Amino acid sequence: MNLAILALDGVFDTGMTVLLDMFSTANELAAVQGSPHPPFDVAVVGVRPGIRTALGLTMAVASIETVRRPDWVIVPALNAKLPERLVPALARPDVRDALGHLRAWHADGISVGASCVGTFLLAESGVLDGREATTTWSLAPLFRQRYPQVRLDDGRMIVPGDRVVTAGAAMGHLDLALWLMRQASPEMAALVARFMLVDKRPSQAPYMIPDYLAHADPLVERFERWARARLAAGFSLQEAARALAVTPRTLQRRTEAVLGKSPLAFFQDMRVERAQHLIAIGQNLETVATEVGYADGATLRTLLRRRLGRGVRDLRLG
Repeated sequence: MNLAILALDGVFDTGMTVLLDMFSTANELAAVQGSPHPPFDVAVVGVRPGIRTALGLTMAVASIETVRRPDWVIVPALNAKLPERLVPALARPDVRDALGHLRAWHADGISVGASCVGTFLLAESGVLDGREATTTWSLAPLFRQRYPQVRLDDGRMIVPGDRVVTAGAAMGHLDLALWLMRQASPEMAALVARFMLVDKRPSQAPYMIPDYLAHADPLVERFERWARARLAAGFSLQEAARALAVTPRTLQRRTEAVLGKSPLAFFQDMRVERAQHLIAIGQNLETVATEVGYADGATLRTLLRRRLGRGVRDLRLG
């Protein structure tokens, strides 16, 4: 498999090096197993002769015009974790040049993929229009607002499609690399995962921080504060809207637009987050259930297993 990693100034160092290390490890393990050829031919390419990473490291990169035609072009994240840094970065001249190349590559039949903030470049280029995608959960509200034509599912870690794949936050670069490996050799992907101690993470949902997401919008932030004080009391959309001096329809539409979920679903997310914290610090399950508004510990235990894929014992062990 021929891979081109499209690197730009300010690239998230870990994202790019994770990709390089994962495929390098796969090639080394293949050689140990007697393979005469490395399964992955990886080139780092750019729109300029060299890049400077977010941590200040410099690196020469291959010219896009001269690199061997890749099977996949992969875009690692820029190190822009906040909207006020990311939006200006997307307007940089080198980024705009890269977007043109991404569109041309995809139009020419080359597959493209990205993880974390790198997914914004795919969306900005237009190749995600009308498709399902994921992105880093922390910037999902911005992604929804900026790219309404993309069907965002920020709970998933990997969303593959026709000649496109997107992956979730930061260390989603690991999951992206393993997914690409599986397309060439499921056995090699499994071996690298074991060698590198990479666990299966099918969802980003257990890692999301509801109040962080709420800060993307003033009304949603007010709703989050109101709801967090009432986790034990249960949820009423009409009561919430009345307390916030808006109509239920307005509150419903705003949370859907910003968070991609209903007020009730967001309320339930806050319940799960609070329960997870209280269990981790050693509180009794029945006490926790009462504090977050569930009838009994058994109901809460079932919910946590379904939502997080982990039992109470696992949560207590961290």
